[in-house]
Amino acid sequence: MAKPYAVGTPLPISLDPAYLPYYLLRTTLRMFMALGASLIFSFAFAAVASKSRVAEKILVPAVDILQSIPILGFLSITVTGFIALFPGRLLGVECAAIFAIFTSQAWNMALSLYQSIRTVPSELNEAARVFRLSGWQRFWRLELPYATPALLWNMMLSMSGGWFFVVASEAITVSNQDIKLPGIGSYIAVAIDAQNVRAIVYAIVAMAVGILLYDQLFFRPLLAWADKFRFEDAQSNTAQQSWLLDWLRRARLTRAWTEAVAQRAQGALGWFRRPYDGTSVRARSRGGNPHVQRAVDAILAALALIAVWRLAVFVHGEVGWGEVAHVFWLGLITLLRVLVLIAIASLVWVPVGIAIGLRPRWSQRIQALAQLLAAFPSNLLFPLAVIVIVAWKLNPEIWLSPLMVFGTQWYILFNVVAGATTIPSDLRYAADNLGLKGWLKWRRFYLPAVFPSFVTGAITASGGSWNASIVAEVVTWGNTTLTATGLGGYIADMTTRGDFPRIALGIGVMCIFVMGLNRFLWRRLYLLAEKWSR
Repeated sequence: MAKPYAVGTPLPISLDPAYLPYYLLRTTLRMFMALGASLIFSFAFAAVASKSRVAEKILVPAVDILQSIPILGFLSITVTGFIALFPGRLLGVECAAIFAIFTSQAWNMALSLYQSIRTVPSELNEAARVFRLSGWQRFWRLELPYATPALLWNMMLSMSGGWFFVVASEAITVSNQDIKLPGIGSYIAVAIDAQNVRAIVYAIVAMAVGILLYDQLFFRPLLAWADKFRFEDAQSNTAQQSWLLDWLRRARLTRAWTEAVAQRAQGALGWFRRPYDGTSVRARSRGGNPHVQRAVDAILAALALIAVWRLAVFVHGEVGWGEVAHVFWLGLITLLRVLVLIAIASLVWVPVGIAIGLRPRWSQRIQALAQLLAAFPSNLLFPLAVIVIVAWKLNPEIWLSPLMVFGTQWYILFNVVAGATTIPSDLRYAADNLGLKGWLKWRRFYLPAVFPSFVTGAITASGGSWNASIVAEVVTWGNTTLTATGLGGYIADMTTRGDFPRIALGIGVMCIFVMGLNRFLWRRLYLLAEKWSR
């Protein structure tokens, strides 16, 4: 990563399958580095946003905006900056690629951890107050362990999301120069340019091998280890199994090392214990200062008004109000597509996710397969979609739409599976003893139990669908281009023309729609999920 490099110097990418193991290792290393950064970001975001009402008003909308910005928008801004930060070194381009992968992983993990912290059962919060845990202790001893099972499932999905954008992150265009970093993404990009179907198949096989390896060596042991954090009173018969974890637990050296680390960690957490002050054992929760909260609300309102005013000046001077009305109409069309596709995906994957989560044997068997399907780059299906639509004379306005949700529907499946795996066994036994069956059991037990996880998955899937509309509403293969009316197609068209004011208008309108949808639909569902969890 630190070797000398000058922009414009080609980095050779060979389509020889013998290079695929090397490319696979480099891509996987970038993805795990981005995953580590996403995990740190998720800890900081969820801990602050869930504890502070003021921070929540700023951070949650900020994440809503960031997840709606296309990955190409991040690359166009960050690549030049990273190259300038590390001049004459390949490290700048590598950091830009890792950051691009980070933007495809972080938002889902951060929202999952935030949702889990907000929905910690009230009896556990009461126990933390009884034991006078500090904020640091509460996070590490209660909130993070409670959120760990769902967070791990979302980490798996984030890794798959990184595969989804790996082509864009490793094949970068900057200053009219094409930079292709050695990796699976660049290999696929070169294979597509060469129309080499055999090389694309080789790349898919290499991806499948890589996903199977890190599933068995990384995620499967973590899921089995995290099973002890499930919130239940009865003994569970749905535990995950991992041959690697069993082997490590039997190793004496591993046990000695983990015990030493655990003792040091407990000692570090003890430094933050609050001394007993002679008051009641039940620590009183302190609400925020209402005057400070009103001042922050006033500042946010003032900033919003300034932003609206600057936007009005920009629109009046650069594009005109007629163009704004047209773009908002296109946004409504894309909004309709997003809502219909999310509804259809929910009807399909919520029952499937619950069935998988309640049956650990199923979960372990299809875990790697689900990761592979979620990681499959949907742009490899675009040529097939063009061929089918043209051959059968289908309407692109309808049949291009499923491409928007192909890569994002897995957010719903993975989150619902994560929610179903955390259902306490004693509640399942109680439902069976009460004789709940059929639709009554789904309506009174299964759906409320996974509802908080479903909301998190639906929010991320919705934001990802808006992002994917830019490439799904305009699809090209050879000399054939199919276009569907919508905001994504507008942004793609303006990007091709290089009309930056209209690109900014399109992205701004997309952010407005995403924030409005989150505020008036998903936010209300979040509050309902918190109410049900209590």
